[in-house]
Amino acid sequence: MNGIPLPRVLFLASLSLLAALGFSSCGSDSFAFNGGDTHNKMIVSVRDQKMLLVHDGTPVKAYKISTSKFGVGDRPNSNCTPLGRLQVAKKIGDNAPVGSVFKCRRPTGEVLKPNAPGRDPVVTRILWLTGTESRNQNAFRRTIYIHGTPEERYLGAPASFGCIRMGSRDVADLYNRIGTGADVFVIRGSIQSSKANEDTASNGNGGFHSRG
Repeated sequence: MNGIPLPRVLFLASLSLLAALGFSSCGSDSFAFNGGDTHNKMIVSVRDQKMLLVHDGTPVKAYKISTSKFGVGDRPNSNCTPLGRLQVAKKIGDNAPVGSVFKCRRPTGEVLKPNAPGRDPVVTRILWLTGTESRNQNAFRRTIYIHGTPEERYLGAPASFGCIRMGSRDVADLYNRIGTGADVFVIRGSIQSSKANEDTASNGNGGFHSRG
């Protein structure tokens, strides 16, 4: 699955959203890992079921994703997706074939094609997230990931068990573009509505789970 082209209206709205959330091309060094990626940021919209990748303050690519079918929140065992500001703590899956199956973050040697019947494992790449706020403080312990899914037919609608799911080719592309320490902002509202996102950024709740 390829990234979604950025129409001009989305590009302009995204610039407004970046300002509303306080993004800048300099990053937020006070929260970044030592030597972490302060150039790239991801905005994940629960309403749109899309992820926007931003590089040095400029939106560069949008991806279709799935957040949790159980809603948002950070309570352990809730299977919800946490809101707020998170960061990429670990990257797992360097050079693994697209469609590689992971169990306990280790490749099994099996490779699945998109929409393989009867299977729903973590595939291709894993970006393990850690929370930076009280509302998403459980994310790392709950093993909340951005990861590939073979169930690509469900992307664009809430379908996960807490993680942020992507198509295999999309997650491999994202993996190659970002580094550990990159910010991930999960918001309730639409990427295209800066006012809605400003509200959700300040008022939303957080959450996620180990099964993506």
